[in-house]
Amino acid sequence: MRTDGGDETDGASDGETRLVAGWQGRYYEDFRVGDVYKHPFGRTVTETDNVWLTNVTMNLNPMHFNEAYARETEFGERLVDGTFVIALAVGMSVIDVSVNATANLGYDRIRHHAPVYHGDTIFAESEVLEKRESSSREHVGIVTTELRAYNQDGTKVLSLERTPMVLKREHAKPSASTPPGWPEGIGTQPGEE
Repeated sequence: MRTDGGDETDGASDGETRLVAGWQGRYYEDFRVGDVYKHPFGRTVTETDNVWLTNVTMNLNPMHFNEAYARETEFGERLVDGTFVIALAVGMSVIDVSVNATANLGYDRIRHHAPVYHGDTIFAESEVLEKRESSSREHVGIVTTELRAYNQDGTKVLSLERTPMVLKREHAKPSASTPPGWPEGIGTQPGEE
């Protein structure tokens, strides 16, 4: 079995199994100030999402769960709970920003620019604003990004700054057989035929 993570097939016979590394996220060294990552996979917000989060968090504002009340407001219908929009946008950014984070240090300058409604599809992107070495932990660096979320019409609905501590590659020791989040020895292993 080939385990170098490469794409070459020279010398490989038909039916040979290869363990190839997939996307393992960015490490501290991979971030550059000014880079923008458009996160994959927009997500349509459902009524169930909104009702679930409203109930779980005990948010008693009728704007989120009372259609008769919301119909009489300037919006004319229920709005999606803003904390759901924050959680969704942050979740969308993990694949590019914090798969290899050890902690989130803060969320700052959170702004809701426009309402989100049931049926809106949200897209997100992150821009690297700053990066610096950690003064107390040599195995991580600190990265600050601006996360922006848009609806299907291109209207910005959310922005915030997010600052995670991100592992340095030399301390993470990524491999095809043990990607982020996998315990050692699970699944296909090098040398298996």
